Amino acid sequence: MEHHELVIDIAPDGTVKLEVQGVSGPSCMELTKDLELEIGEVLVTEKKAEYFSVAGKESTVNKIKTERS
Repeated sequence: MEHHELVIDIAPDGTVKLEVQGVSGPSCMELTKDLELEIGEVLVTEKKAEYFSVAGKESTVNKIKTERS
């Protein structure tokens, strides 16, 4: 079983940064989908080099604008 981690950083302005680590393939987008819908509008999606590596580990970063931002 793969181990994955979801790192959530909330800035003082209310912007939320989600980072998925330790997931192979494009499945990290699926892991954050429901959370993104609940939190607010996705401002930026960064696909790191690992995202494009099928055999490697994947990491993406999403910045989300919340109602408070």
